[in-house]
Formats: sequence, structure tokens, C-alpha cells
Amino acid sequence: MVVRPRGRRVSVMSSDSRVVVLGGGFGGLETAFNLRLLADDAAELTLISDQDHFLFKPNSIYVPFGLDPEKLKVPLAPAAKRRRIDFTRAKATAVDTDAGTVETEAGSFPYDRLVIATGADMRASEVPGLAEHAVSTWTPSDMLRLRWAFERLVETRRRRRVLFLVPPNNKCAGPLYEIVLMLETWLRRHDAREGTEVTWSTYEDTYIQAFGPRLHEVIGKEFARRGISGHHGWVVDSVEADAVHYENGEQLPYDLLVSFPPYVASTPFEGLPADDRGFLETDLATRKVMGHPEIFAVGDAGDFPVKQAFLAFLQADAVASHIAAELAGNEPELDFDPVSMCVMEQFDKATFAQVPLRLTGDVSRPVEVRPDADGAYRVGSYKAWRAGKKMLGHSVPWRFRHGLPFHGGNFWRAMDTGLKAMSKVLAD
Repeated sequence: MVVRPRGRRVSVMSSDSRVVVLGGGFGGLETAFNLRLLADDAAELTLISDQDHFLFKPNSIYVPFGLDPEKLKVPLAPAAKRRRIDFTRAKATAVDTDAGTVETEAGSFPYDRLVIATGADMRASEVPGLAEHAVSTWTPSDMLRLRWAFERLVETRRRRRVLFLVPPNNKCAGPLYEIVLMLETWLRRHDAREGTEVTWSTYEDTYIQAFGPRLHEVIGKEFARRGISGHHGWVVDSVEADAVHYENGEQLPYDLLVSFPPYVASTPFEGLPADDRGFLETDLATRKVMGHPEIFAVGDAGDFPVKQAFLAFLQADAVASHIAAELAGNEPELDFDPVSMCVMEQFDKATFAQVPLRLTGDVSRPVEVRPDADGAYRVGSYKAWRAGKKMLGHSVPWRFRHGLPFHGGNFWRAMDTGLKAMSKVLAD
């Protein structure tokens, strides 16, 4: 093992340098690209993904309103090659912790350290009737189907009822909030708002419950301003062809049902500790899988209750820091600190939220805003935040296309400074 001063890159190959990263999403790419910067040639990096491209999923919210989903894709092979990362397209099927190998459809890959960033999937079948009757927002194909449905709202020119539904075990409903607000603006611009009844229902006690009272208040005001009927604390029981039934005895009729189904881990790994939905149990700060200090879980694959791109970035940065430090024989400089940032598009404006989170230990409300957050908890809605949304939509794919981490170097320091300055000025 070669020891370097704290903060220096490692440039000599160590005997335990093989790092395998599973997953070509936010968490996987940020980990791989950041580790290459931090560890240089001390890490022998392999990236394995079941897709040949990265999908900038946050901007898929624009697909129902006309965006070509192909524009959201970044090819993985050229980006990996730029950073001397071996890339294999294959689905991971198992991890042999005794042998230190990952089993895939393309063969076995040995590792000294393993980063699992295989993401989440949807399981609509948990709610009777949901898969048969609702339009999901999970894949580009789903979003194209939703585009057709929205266009029909304008073309038919007759009264239509659109119902948005968030069922239990959804881990990040933010994009669905964006779509309902964008739809309302879009309908007004197409002179079709008067003939469309828009309703929202969520199982959560408050809107975007994990992000605290300020965002709940903002969403409530927006729903009132836009004439959207909102219901929180309504837990779905079943879905029929023309109505949703709730556990409180209520039912809501619809012509178009849009839903973000319950989350499960996309790839279960037998033998690794996981919760009942397949999410890997981890140490919060290091993202190390419990009982396996050589294995890390990043982003949606891990058990942090909120699944979000920005939080995946933060987890990936912490993992890259820890692995680079271990290769250098140093102490890591960074732990995972769950401070979420998001920009919610509405077409006529956008809402920014910076939310310091903490775990509660309560299964019904697993995270909350930190009681001592004070000025670090910021929420604001302004037209100017749309520029921030667009900037993120361009910068993240550009960075990944060039094999660079989003949170890296002078680029991120400048953007981080700009976002924090804007949030101080443009907070409600």
C-alpha cells in the first residue's frame, strides 16, 4: 500500500486496486469518474451496466410536452474510455462475497472493492389495478405514452378528468409534482384548461413529506392558485377502469390516471443485507454495506429513504473519497451528508429547495428536516429558477459525456457557489 499526504491523488497501483462499479446512472457514473480523478492510476476501474447509455432522467419530465427522449441519452462506452475505465454492457446477477466476484450475463468479474449503483424499479402490481389502468412516468416509453394522452386532452375539447396518484412506498414523488404543475401551465397555454379537471392525491400526510413544511406550503399554494384539487393522507386501496378507491372510503373518478408506482430495488443480491424491498442496508456516512466493508451501495440501490439524483451524487462523492483514501492509506475527507437540492419545473416558474435531512428511525416517517437546519433550509419559487433547471439539464450530461464527475473541480465549486447565492436571495 502506498501512502500519500492527505488530499493528494494516488498514482501508484496498489495490490487491492480493482474497483468494479455496477450501474450507469447518476450514482455509478459519479463514483467512477470522481474516483478516477481522486485516485488516478491507483484504481483499476471497471464499469458494468445493463444499458449502453446514461439517461438524464430528471429532464424526462419534458418528454410529455414534446422533448425527444433520445436527447437525454449519453453513450457510456466513449465516456468510460476517456477516463481509462473498462466498460461492459451486461446485467449483474449475483455477488459472491467469498470469492470477491460479480456474476453477470457476460461472465464473472473479480473485485477488491465493489460499488453497487444498480438503481430502483417500479412495482405497480402492489396496488390492485394500477398497472392495468394508470400511465406511469418511469421510462421514456411511459413518458411518450403520457405525451399522447396529454395531446388528446387538447384535441378532444371536451371535459376530461386527470388524476395524479402517489401510492405508498414511493420514494421520490418530486417529478410527478413537476408534471402536474407543468400540465396545468401547458393546458392554459393551449386554451384547454377550462375543460380539464386536475386532481392530486398522495398517501403522505403532507405534500413531499420528506422535504418538510415549507415545500408543503408552497405546493398547497400552487394547487390553490391553479385550481388543482389536492388530497394528502389518502392511501390508495385499489384502482378500477374509471375510479380510484382509497382506504378512507373515498373514491375519485378519472378519465386519465397518472401515477408514480411503489419502488423496489432493481436488482436483488442474495446474501447481502437488504430491507424488505431489496434496498441494501448501509452505514449512512460511508455507504458501506453492513458487514461488508469492501462493498458500497450508492443512490437508489441503497437504503436511504429518499431516492433522488442529487443525493445519489453526494453518496457517490463520499464513496469515491473513501475508496481513494483507502488506496492511499489516508483518512477519507468526505462522508455522506444528506442535504438535498432540487429545482421543480412548472413552465411559468420553478421552485428551488435546499433541505438538510436526517434519519428518524420511524418507519412511517423515515426522514425529516433537521430541527437545527435554520437558514440552511431554503425554499423559493421564482421565474429565475427555471434558468437553474436548464443549466443543470445541460451541465450534467455534458460532464458525463466527457467522463467527468458533476461534483468535481472548479466547475462544481462555481456552480455550488452560484446556487447557494441564488438560494439566499430567492428564498421565500
